[in-house]
Amino acid sequence: MAIFLSLSPHLPPNPPQYPNPELKFPLPPTPKTVLIDTKTSKRDLITRVAPFLFISSLAFSCPTAQCLAEPLPTPKPLISGIANTKSWFQFYGDGFSIRVPPQFEDVMEPEDFNSGLSLYGDKAKPKTFAARFASSDGSEVLSVVIRPTNQLKITFLEAKDVSDLGSLKQAAKLFVPGGSTIYSARTIKIKEEESFRTYYFYEFGRDEQHVAMVAAVNSGKAIIAGATAPQWKWDDDGVRLRSAAISLTVL
Repeated sequence: MAIFLSLSPHLPPNPPQYPNPELKFPLPPTPKTVLIDTKTSKRDLITRVAPFLFISSLAFSCPTAQCLAEPLPTPKPLISGIANTKSWFQFYGDGFSIRVPPQFEDVMEPEDFNSGLSLYGDKAKPKTFAARFASSDGSEVLSVVIRPTNQLKITFLEAKDVSDLGSLKQAAKLFVPGGSTIYSARTIKIKEEESFRTYYFYEFGRDEQHVAMVAAVNSGKAIIAGATAPQWKWDDDGVRLRSAAISLTVL
């Protein structure tokens, strides 16, 4: 069972750590390398697609001058289309920023903002979402979640990069739910001041939903952005949803 991809309102305190044998991840052994230069109700619909927001940039809004991408051949094309998101609203959250597609609305619920408060002296419950936006009909959703990496993989060391959780293929067992069909997977390295930061990109389908997801790690926290829509809407809106997910930037 994948960890971040089960974004029901109440996440289990200790997500399972074992690999999911149902995961369909056909990855050939010899990846290519590409170098890119860049500096019902609305509430019901949102609730229905929330489990596919996995936790959660190319001709996208990459914050640095150089991005190194390592695509892995898969049955369907890799990142097939990316929109220029520079004109989109840029949302700043706790240690991250992300571009929001035009006409998407902020749909964070009051419990999302208050979930870190404790009235009875118990350990504060983590927020379900760090950010959540949806289309006007609620069928397309962009979400960001933040979780401690030690909830994803048992380790005594603080993860500083998503590669600390394993390779692109290994980490799919943590981020992508079992039974999914992975259409595309890619490692993206973004140059920062002193080094490169790694982002893992996955695009997959499950239960009539199509998902684009990006995961990164900073100081022991995994930051995952997921954009999802019904499969039948992906042909029309997939480019902007994929672009929104890939616009995730760790600050």
